[in-house]
Amino acid sequence: MKTIAFDTHLYIKKLKAVGVPEEQAEVQAETIAELLEDNLATKRDLKELEQATKRDLKELEQATKRDLKELETNLIMRLGKMLAVTAGIIIAALSALIKILV
Repeated sequence: MKTIAFDTHLYIKKLKAVGVPEEQAEVQAETIAELLEDNLATKRDLKELEQATKRDLKELEQATKRDLKELETNLIMRLGKMLAVTAGIIIAALSALIKILV
C-alpha cells in the first residue's frame, strides 16, 4: 500500500493563513491527497517494477534461447534431409550414367 507523506491539516492551515476560505482549502487538500495517492509511484512501487522487469527479461532470455535451439535443431534436420536427397540424386544419376556407358 502506498504511503505518501502529505499533511492535509498543515496545508489547510497554510491556505487559511493567506486568506483562502476554509471550505476551499479543505477541498484543495483532499484533491491533492487523492492525486498523490493515485498517481505517484513510491520507492517500493519502483522496486517492485524493477524486480518484475528483471523477471520478465530473464524469462524472455530463456524463451529466446529455447527458440534458437529449436530453430537450430530444425535447420540441422532440414539440411540433413537435403543432403540425403542430393546424395540420392547423385547416386541415381551416376548409376544411370554407368548403365549407359557399360
